[in-house]
Amino acid sequence: MEKLFFRNDYSEGACQPALDVICAVNMERNIGYGEDGHSERAKDMIRSLCACPEATVEFFIGGTNVNAVAIAALLRPWEGVISPESGHINGHESGAVESYGHKILAVKTGADGKLLPEQIPPIMDYHQDTHLVKPRLVYISNATERGAVYTKGELTALYDMCVANDLLLFIDGARLAVALASPVNDLTFADMAALSHAFTIGGTKNGMLMGEALVIPAGLSELFRIKKQRGGVLAKGFLLGAQFEVLMANDAALYLENARTANDCAQALQTGLQTLGIPLLNLSPTNQIFPIVPNAWLEPLRSFVEYEIWEPLDNSRTAIRFVCSFASSIDKVETLLEKLSKL
Repeated sequence: MEKLFFRNDYSEGACQPALDVICAVNMERNIGYGEDGHSERAKDMIRSLCACPEATVEFFIGGTNVNAVAIAALLRPWEGVISPESGHINGHESGAVESYGHKILAVKTGADGKLLPEQIPPIMDYHQDTHLVKPRLVYISNATERGAVYTKGELTALYDMCVANDLLLFIDGARLAVALASPVNDLTFADMAALSHAFTIGGTKNGMLMGEALVIPAGLSELFRIKKQRGGVLAKGFLLGAQFEVLMANDAALYLENARTANDCAQALQTGLQTLGIPLLNLSPTNQIFPIVPNAWLEPLRSFVEYEIWEPLDNSRTAIRFVCSFASSIDKVETLLEKLSKL
């Protein structure tokens, strides 16, 4: 039997509508560098969803590139980034942000990975000395690296704290789709624009072949030049625009449908793990699930499922990660739970 795959949400190529539109535009001879009609229409859809007609919107190939370019565009050379310790820019991007000269000021968070407003003032106080880097931007992910979702109240409190301290709030939305599609979510695209200075809308982890959208609500006139300088411009930009055009149409119907499939499968998996008595590192309302297993299970698990080691907890236990995607199915979840029950 084919090995089960619950390692990540970007191993399949693309959902069928995204693949279909790539084939449809394949020989259209579009203008390059994102100046084509598909990209312009997709950008207008995003502006409309965000209720932000003046927003600057640019498409990028991947998450690391968009995060590093956005932060470089928003900051001066001596300014730094406050980030959760578990934030993607801090642990999974090979120093991309630092390579552009911006120090990351990492903050230890709770199990859900959320940054709290009260964690910001101590960092600001410590960095009053002009010999130190100046904190200027706060980075968070929604959903977080632990699968948690910020509520509107939490995001409002964080945004207000940033404004009060002359800080910019940047939201990494690589998994924004599963956050917005989660039953616990009370945020909209318009809220994201109103409660941040910049945020991304991730497509790579939600059924697109590749693609991330950077949204700067107040606009940034020189963003394209910075994007070009930092290697973020795709000559065949229409391939990104056309996919976003399909996923964001009809109030982002397909974008949210893909995410609901991933979330529904993950929640069925999480419930099944609890029924089996397998403990969890934290409860996740989205598509990433973190069971805690005996170390003796790690190799037997690999015989039937692809997963990721998340965090060794002690000499006998390890937290692992299962992730569901737009291509996951309840049948595969049930098969995984059946095999786990035999362990």
